[in-house]
Amino acid sequence: MIKITADSTCDLSPQILEQYNISLIPFHILIDDEDFRDGVDITPKDLFRYVSEEGKSCRTAAINVFEYENFFKEFSPNYDAVIHISLGSGFSSTHQNAKIAAEQFENVYVIDSQNLSTGSGHVVLEAAIMAQNGAQPEEIIKHLEEIVPKVDTSFVIDTMEYLRKGGRCSGIEAFGATLLKIKPSIEVVDGKMIVGKKYRGNFDRCIVNYVKDRLENNDDIDYSRVFITHSYCSPETVQKVRVAIDKYAKFEEIIETYAGCTVSTHCGPNTLGILYKRKSKK
Repeated sequence: MIKITADSTCDLSPQILEQYNISLIPFHILIDDEDFRDGVDITPKDLFRYVSEEGKSCRTAAINVFEYENFFKEFSPNYDAVIHISLGSGFSSTHQNAKIAAEQFENVYVIDSQNLSTGSGHVVLEAAIMAQNGAQPEEIIKHLEEIVPKVDTSFVIDTMEYLRKGGRCSGIEAFGATLLKIKPSIEVVDGKMIVGKKYRGNFDRCIVNYVKDRLENNDDIDYSRVFITHSYCSPETVQKVRVAIDKYAKFEEIIETYAGCTVSTHCGPNTLGILYKRKSKK
């Protein structure tokens, strides 16, 4: 009787959440002065409408200790253990807040995913599969600590406008990227986001080149699973990514999920990443 929980930022699909009995606690999305809960009161499509059509600003806010206490209180009495996988501690104070809240319970354990989106989702899914197969809490925690450094997370973004509005790049940088049709890749390295390779031109062409760069001649890939996670890219774009993945790597499972409001707030529409595990730690 082990319960797996996570922050809404893990971007797993409703089908996966239901299949493995995973419960999420929602991040806060602030649109001007109004507070929404990620995936509960607001979807990425709502978010894009507020920004593009109504000109509103958006940002995220951490889940506080009190919210985590109430969340854990819901599950702690009914399970032998609750294992919570948080958004990476390098991105938000939520991990620390969850740790503080967990001190009130003898059977709640908090894992730092050191990642975001389905980078965290890999860790959550691994935990849920093990829990469903009857593994003990100590086994699950040990395995998660081993795979956290092996998750390979990256995205390509179509527009830098959302990064500009969030204060993560200057107006000049955003304007220059738009003018030159630059599509930067964002990578998670050592629990932090960095700018990786910059692609130029049509988004679909950039995305296919990005997949090739990540997968071709790469002998450090765990081929068990890859997530295609995106903020409502067209089906045609996603299909091109699937074809490119099949061309350069033979994954046992390809899972498509939508990026939630937290990633979408910072990266905007037409963001897409492929997220998989490596064989080795980096």
